[in-house]
Amino acid sequence: MIHLSLIGIGAGNPEHLSLQAIDAIGRCDVILIPHKGAQKDDLAQARRAICARVLDGDGPRLHEFALPERDPQIADYTARVTHWHDAIARVWQREICACLPQGGRVGFLVWGDPSLYDSTLRIAERLQSVMAVTLQVIPGITAIAALTAGHAIALNDVGGSVTITTGRRLRADGWPEGAQTVVVMLDQGGAFSAIAPQGIDIWWSAYAGMAQEIRLCGPLSQVGPRILEARAEARARHGWVMDIYLLRREMTAQGGRTD
Repeated sequence: MIHLSLIGIGAGNPEHLSLQAIDAIGRCDVILIPHKGAQKDDLAQARRAICARVLDGDGPRLHEFALPERDPQIADYTARVTHWHDAIARVWQREICACLPQGGRVGFLVWGDPSLYDSTLRIAERLQSVMAVTLQVIPGITAIAALTAGHAIALNDVGGSVTITTGRRLRADGWPEGAQTVVVMLDQGGAFSAIAPQGIDIWWSAYAGMAQEIRLCGPLSQVGPRILEARAEARARHGWVMDIYLLRREMTAQGGRTD
């Protein structure tokens, strides 16, 4: 039997770890650390640093492995992601069996929270269909929490709703109908440029919660071009960039009232 712990580690700051997460890491026999290519080695290094900070010499061993990449030949987005997840699950099975042939406890450190725009839970479900796995999920601080804390803002207005979406959906569908506050994740870059900026403010963070965090905010019409420049510079400097942003439209701009 394999006991798999999906451990939310927050948005990159070791101090985001909960006591529950620290305890779960310490109980593992093996911690899996994936590589996403040389340009994203910072992500693997951050996982190593977290383990070094919370573990002593008798802690679990770290096992690093390479993740498969998405197949660009598959045109349909859903089919491409499904194919990718299937491939990752097969790699997980291979690596776990190699590390723990007699069973044991294995941990996977998940950025942010495992429930929010993360594939790890779906991959774990695939794993459970082919081998005996019990699953434990430890919640973590989300990138959304790191974003709002960094900018010292509330996620929602008084009595207002919040829509969480992706850059791909914002480009394809525009501003979500009836939304006042929109949080955009997994943006490949500048999806906010696809919407009319009038009456909208933006709070943007790259590497939210990490030492190299960058924050910009203000009216979208004024700050949008600066964000695009800062994002391009950050990608050139680090080889990768992860960002998130909150867009808020005044109710008066929608013909409603403010509280």
